[in-house]
Amino acid sequence: MDTSQNEYFVIKAMENGVQVIGLTRGQDTRFHHTEKLDKGEIMIAQFTDHTSAVKIRGKAVVMTKFGTVETQE
Repeated sequence: MDTSQNEYFVIKAMENGVQVIGLTRGQDTRFHHTEKLDKGEIMIAQFTDHTSAVKIRGKAVVMTKFGTVETQE
């Protein structure tokens, strides 16, 4: 997979302690990376050869080319 063409997405923390968890590709999905964001911090990310999904815990806004989504409590 050529990750240089993958789209980026932005995660903006709306409270302290928002967790962004990367999940692996392959037969067994596992956690492989975790970041913690504080209120107002943003993270710019993309899917890669190793990351197939992202789980977000806490109040955050996720912006993609498809639109904006807010997490819910």
